[in-house]
Amino acid sequence: MTRFLAVERALRTAAPHDLLPAVRTALVEHYHAIEVDLLMADYSLSVLQQVTTLPHTAEPLSVQTSPEGRAFESQEPFGQYAARDNAMDLHLPVTVRGDRLGILTVRMPGQLCDPETITELGDVAELLGHEIIVAERDTDLYLQARRANRLTLAAEMQWQLLPGRACARPEYAIGAQLEPAYDIHGDNFDWSTTAETLTLAVTNGMGDGIRASLLTNLAVNALRNARRAGVDIADQAALADQAIHWQHRGREYVSTLLLSFELATGRGKVVDAGSPQLWRYRDRSVERVRFEAQFPLGMFEESVYVAQDFDALPGDRLVFVSDGVYGAPGKGGEPYSERALARAIHATSLLPAAAVPRAILRELAAYRDTAADDDALVTCLDWFGRPAA
Repeated sequence: MTRFLAVERALRTAAPHDLLPAVRTALVEHYHAIEVDLLMADYSLSVLQQVTTLPHTAEPLSVQTSPEGRAFESQEPFGQYAARDNAMDLHLPVTVRGDRLGILTVRMPGQLCDPETITELGDVAELLGHEIIVAERDTDLYLQARRANRLTLAAEMQWQLLPGRACARPEYAIGAQLEPAYDIHGDNFDWSTTAETLTLAVTNGMGDGIRASLLTNLAVNALRNARRAGVDIADQAALADQAIHWQHRGREYVSTLLLSFELATGRGKVVDAGSPQLWRYRDRSVERVRFEAQFPLGMFEESVYVAQDFDALPGDRLVFVSDGVYGAPGKGGEPYSERALARAIHATSLLPAAAVPRAILRELAAYRDTAADDDALVTCLDWFGRPAA
């Protein structure tokens, strides 16, 4: 434990852009590591890329076919013997509260890879993830490493608006993904938790490009402003509606599905204001959950919103999709049907929540005849319920 504390001290005192050199030096000194590398998952969650200064010259590694990708997908340390030096490469998930950032690879002398050391190195990888989240306020280094391609300006704005791509607590686990990752426009997801509640919003701003991104930014920040004032979700929707209508006078609006859950009971409230859909996987069956439709935010002046009751039971999986998913045209010209979507949700039932959105979006990509001309958003919420005291 003394050596772990030494590594922790080195990370906490390192400059934001210097986390990798700091952890590399500390692991060589205190754990006798031979090599240390950090890889970040790209925005599409399809490759892992080395953290280096620009220009990036190392080849990205596939999440699906590489040993590093195996550790990333399973979220378990994975070791493989190196070709020389009787060494072992340990691939360790860099994850913060369920949000999967990348992989820390540590080459160690084989004889030193005992269970205690592997556990401590896993803790180092988790600590590194926390430090990266903090460092991203002050450096672009880790954000640049996530880019397999250049982001459009609209996509840049959307990714900076998101809370993360996954979150886990004892009561629930969330995973979410947007496609096309490097050219998204108006789709967005947001969540916030307290000791007693979880609030979740799925939004879809009309239009495309920067115009849609600006509209969604206004909507998400208006919802956050109302939420942070402590009002309920019906009033959150009403206040956001007023802000958007004041700015656009009904010419542009935002479709929104807004939910709030009591963590202790699973009882919830829902405001359905537009196109995002909710699907539920319960007891091995999939069904769409329908609510009373209300006006999208900003469509009319001073709309009144009413929250409807909704209950989540332990074991429920809730999947939220935008119209870019269920309305995507297929090879025969028909939209992605309810049957196809239900089949995709059922096929991913054994995956953790963080992996479900990307898996469903892969199914959608195979179904489509052409490249996406609309954003596609999938958010998955696994509800466990509060553990007994």
